[in-house]
Amino acid sequence: MLTPSQLKERFIPFSSLRYSTEAFIDYCIPECAPKKNYALIGPGVSQNPNQPVSLREKHGFQVGGVAMPPGKINPPHMHFTAEVFMCTKGQWDFHWGFNPDPMKARLGPGDIASVPTWIYRGFQNTGQDEGFMFTALGQDDTGGILWGPQTLEAARANGVHLTEDYRIIDENSGQAWDPASMKHLQPMTNSEINQLKRWLPDQMSQRVVRHSDLEWQADALLDAVIPGGGAQMAPVIGLGMSESRVHSAPINNAHGFSIEWLRIPVGGHVSAHSLSEKQVLSVYEGSVAIHVGHEIQTTDALFSDDPVCIAHGMPDAWDSFAMPAQVWRCLRNVGDGPATVLLMTPGDARKRITWAPEVVDAAAQAGYSIDANGYVALKRFTDRSQR
Repeated sequence: MLTPSQLKERFIPFSSLRYSTEAFIDYCIPECAPKKNYALIGPGVSQNPNQPVSLREKHGFQVGGVAMPPGKINPPHMHFTAEVFMCTKGQWDFHWGFNPDPMKARLGPGDIASVPTWIYRGFQNTGQDEGFMFTALGQDDTGGILWGPQTLEAARANGVHLTEDYRIIDENSGQAWDPASMKHLQPMTNSEINQLKRWLPDQMSQRVVRHSDLEWQADALLDAVIPGGGAQMAPVIGLGMSESRVHSAPINNAHGFSIEWLRIPVGGHVSAHSLSEKQVLSVYEGSVAIHVGHEIQTTDALFSDDPVCIAHGMPDAWDSFAMPAQVWRCLRNVGDGPATVLLMTPGDARKRITWAPEVVDAAAQAGYSIDANGYVALKRFTDRSQR
């Protein structure tokens, strides 16, 4: 059982984020630097052992972030597990393929892109100011990062080497490269790169979910039908916690985690409930009070205690909270406008919500229940007495 102080340590305000400008080997390449790499949740994938991490606890996926000045480029690299980019601030061009020419797609604030595994990808800040993106990588062990041959060559030309055991040797800082005892990491050959799947722009467009195109669903939560509820959800990736029968994520292949948007109306809340899974919440807009309890309680009882935190979402900063598994929680909109939260939950299976008994009873009074398949339905059709 986590103490109140331990729960508060799981709150990651945007203002608390720490970064490294030397997380990866591209820090020495002029067109790529400076780049700020952030590690919020999980063991991380940085090639720098001094990378600061907000919360190292394993979640089944990893959450990071990246900020870059206008015009700077993150060069071609590859991951072996799912990589998802969530644009917070600025305008970004994503590049992929590089066999031989890269293809491009543009992202803006609130847009989400899932890049397939085993293809080279990069990105560039094409906006007027420093931009920021959150990133999610599948699994606790992502297998690391594989840089393209040109990136390794450019780094060596600037005095920085990557060894076969992924150590960075920087001659500019006084380290010596010893060819007798050290070996360079061997990149893919051009022949191997040309054998990778080629994703065309129309195929990749199906892996980009624009914030302006979200399909909000009013019946995604059982408590939406009771007073004080009314939250809506919009799926993005995989099978999440939505209880709507028509929930269908635009990106539906296995990632090892799901992503959904949650929108809470002014004065509204999500009532007392529990999940078996951990969950990461990042507030996109508005202000959300997050209440957590270890024992089953009513919504009002949870609200009677101070929240663990109040997370804010602003145009250039999203606060995050790492929700533990199997705790009771309520989310309350305490702002002047709608509150929008991004939910990231581990696992490819559907996540089944356990509602507090008072929520189930209140929904029943309104004529609704959860059917045998876990979806919101009219209670008069799900009652066994009707059979």
